[in-house]
Amino acid sequence: MIDSTISVIVSLASISAGLMAGVYFAFSGFVMRSLDRLGAKPATDAMNAINVVILRSWVLVLFFGSTLLFAMLGVMAFFNAGIQGRWILFAAGLVYIVGMFFCTMFFNVPLNNQLAQAGDDGNEPLKFWPIYFKQWTRWNHLRSVSSLIALILCLLYLQSYA
Repeated sequence: MIDSTISVIVSLASISAGLMAGVYFAFSGFVMRSLDRLGAKPATDAMNAINVVILRSWVLVLFFGSTLLFAMLGVMAFFNAGIQGRWILFAAGLVYIVGMFFCTMFFNVPLNNQLAQAGDDGNEPLKFWPIYFKQWTRWNHLRSVSSLIALILCLLYLQSYA
């Protein structure tokens, strides 16, 4: 029973990590650079609009749902010595939670909040956008790579132990 439950959770986690990696890759690959080409004020306005839409979209459900799946995997793997390949699952959970979830909550979200405040102030976007663009994109690269690594670890587990 636990093997089939883990296989289902790992499969769903794999799909969700792949989707999140794709979202982050798109932002790092072309969205942020495209916004930057618009100039500081239009880029700030556009990114603030994106941030509002994301908070009201299925991406937020995917974000928290994938985090829950990887947290479940990590906890089950850590506390159940009977699971074959448990350290792969634990590593996948740890990489995803730290590299995707914590990175988002401690770095990208605070930068988004600062950008929202800067967007309300006349000349502030001109000063803050270059800082935001560089820092936010750097952290987004980490989220993308972490999601991809977690996906690879899940696929490795499914190939070897499921």
